[in-house]
Amino acid sequence: MSNMTDLQFDIIKEQMLNLTGRDCFYKKKLEGIDVAGIENEEDFRTLPFTQKSDLRDAYPLGLMAVPEEEIVRIHSSSGTTGTPVIIPYTKKDIEDWAIQFARCYAMAGVTNLDRIHITPGYGLWTAGIGFQNGAERLGAMTIPMGPGNTDKQLRMMQDMKSTVLCATSSYALLLAEEIEKRGIGNRIFLKKGIIGSERWGEKMRKRIANELGVQLFDVYGLTEVYGPGIAISCEHEAGMHYWDDYVYIEIIDPKTGKNLPDGELGEIVITTLKKEGAPLIRYRTHDLSRIIPGECKCGSKYPRIDTIMGRTDDMVKVKGVNIFPSQIDSLLKDVEGASSEFQIMIDHMNGKDIMTIFVETTEGANKYEVENELAAAFKSKIGMTPIVKPVDLGDLPRSEKKSTRVFDNRY
Repeated sequence: MSNMTDLQFDIIKEQMLNLTGRDCFYKKKLEGIDVAGIENEEDFRTLPFTQKSDLRDAYPLGLMAVPEEEIVRIHSSSGTTGTPVIIPYTKKDIEDWAIQFARCYAMAGVTNLDRIHITPGYGLWTAGIGFQNGAERLGAMTIPMGPGNTDKQLRMMQDMKSTVLCATSSYALLLAEEIEKRGIGNRIFLKKGIIGSERWGEKMRKRIANELGVQLFDVYGLTEVYGPGIAISCEHEAGMHYWDDYVYIEIIDPKTGKNLPDGELGEIVITTLKKEGAPLIRYRTHDLSRIIPGECKCGSKYPRIDTIMGRTDDMVKVKGVNIFPSQIDSLLKDVEGASSEFQIMIDHMNGKDIMTIFVETTEGANKYEVENELAAAFKSKIGMTPIVKPVDLGDLPRSEKKSTRVFDNRY
């Protein structure tokens, strides 16, 4: 288990005593629990989880844990379903977030001589402004493009000689394909890509890195916990270092809620250590990862979680088999001629579930072989046979935001 340090425990304990002593979300949430009697990590693990639904129920400002005059900004999760989640920030929260993101850039080898091209969205979404504040804290020149208008993006990228691209993996792929199509690779000066917000497979990663000629870094975060910037991969690409002076991370079995040993895949649960506006205790993120034990070759003392493997709510059940999109990523990397992009359609016809995978193939690939090989790999590794439909490169939609991989038409 990733053990809680004494310092982390003391911070969490003090925070809980503070929160239960004032009229706020956690006073109600922890009602009936003897917070003063929590004496160690074991006791801490008996506390109830905070769920996304709790945060929705607190809409609009029920999460606010300080007087309103201390709140300087709100952000909201891009929540695809129902009521959004509103997270209030104090001035210190904004500064702490910028400190964490500046650390991310530094770990990726970005300096104040870089020119950082930011394509994620600004506004209520935390992405654009998170990348921005971290870059300014680092002292680098930012090019705050926001999403869309690919022509303008590529023009600015050439004219401004951008060296760092910040994007979702889907948009980085779209830009890489456009640069190749237009034959302007020699006029692009990018060295690094800092890619956030969605799970992506090895094949997609290689394509983006090769086509853009950059080294890629995964950045992690979620609106409820600052936003992007709480963790990043280093040059060794061996998981993501997270800032354990700002967040305490547990990995649990999503079904039982029990803590898992280091190295085992489960759901990330986060407790914030310094957040003022909307602190969180044992927040279930639904992101799947594992704690990577041991020291990293880069020498950083910050602990690591693995790259995000998917989400507990990405899972679909077809013919009694649990399937995660990340499993398909790993199957694709061994199929000759298959590219990184895929979509899954699940339908219910004549009393049966039918799963179809559309997969893009590389130029000149034998589609018949891709079809048979992927179907066979799926059957042997996952335990059911889908219908495989190979399509041409670029046939599946690209997105500036997160790509939707699974369309479940059964309900």
